Amino acid sequence: MVARISDAVAAYANTARRESQPGLEARDQVSSGSFGNMVRDALGNAVETSRAAEAATTEALTGQADLADVVVAVNNAEMTLQTVVSIRDKVIQAYQEIVRMPI
Repeated sequence: MVARISDAVAAYANTARRESQPGLEARDQVSSGSFGNMVRDALGNAVETSRAAEAATTEALTGQADLADVVVAVNNAEMTLQTVVSIRDKVIQAYQEIVRMPI
């Protein structure tokens, strides 16, 4: 029974630690920069998310990371990649529509 209580305490501690990491939290501040700066920042965040997932995976391979942390990091990276691909597809679709417009 003691092992189960300590596992529960460890799980709660891991959850509390993960809540302080970046994720899908709301953004309170609206940047007043240009569209190009917004895109550059978004791509930078996507790259950092991918690097965090790679680091978590590497730590898991060496036995230094919790499996739940790895799953969360890889899931965040996967969602970020899907978002980037979706935005890319929409940009290409918009460009193709502009090219098809009669002059």
